[in-house]
Amino acid sequence: MNVLVAGPHPDDQELGMGGTIAKLAAAGHRVLLLDLTDGEPTPHGDPQTRAAEAAAAARILGAERRTLDLPNRTVTHSVDARRKVAAVIRAFRPDVMFVPYPEDAHPDHVAGTRIVEDARFDAKLTKTDLPGEPWYPRWLFHYYATHLRIVPQPSFLVDTTGFASRKRDAVLAYRSQFVVNERNRRVVEWLDASGTYFGSRIGTETAEPFFAREPIGLDGLEALAH
Repeated sequence: MNVLVAGPHPDDQELGMGGTIAKLAAAGHRVLLLDLTDGEPTPHGDPQTRAAEAAAAARILGAERRTLDLPNRTVTHSVDARRKVAAVIRAFRPDVMFVPYPEDAHPDHVAGTRIVEDARFDAKLTKTDLPGEPWYPRWLFHYYATHLRIVPQPSFLVDTTGFASRKRDAVLAYRSQFVVNERNRRVVEWLDASGTYFGSRIGTETAEPFFAREPIGLDGLEALAH
């Protein structure tokens, strides 16, 4: 199965669902992390450093990575942006896509999610000059990496037992963001606490929350993990 995880900036995917990414990759699924921007400028980063950190994080999780050229801090929902993402969807042909939760204080997150959701539609169109063959990912889910002090109300949780440490290592690969930047050092502690809390909701060591706008089908009660 091909899985595309889109994020406005490098590190959003790791923060929101790094354990799930690692688990999917370990199970043999092909996972592509699509960064809409390079994430710069930031107080302690630069494009070269951030690119190296993003590549290291992807290796830790066992995923591939690609970065588009949308402008950080001013991501705008536009037809051009949609077409860039749609071209990636046609080339990678994902069965499942993940995007950030649509309610957010960061305009890049709001615009980025809208771009990818609409690109999902654009990618299936015929009689267009988009490269590649039409493709429509069957499922689209939202992960939580928000700039709002919200308490997630997830549709489902993924058991990430055994992969929390890999998520932590992937986040810490962004040294310019979570080590050098003193203001962000506690983020890893928050992630650990969140993973433990959501794991407690389903009786596992750790878990990550997701939101679904579309109904999720089960073949039977055997599909319920816990």
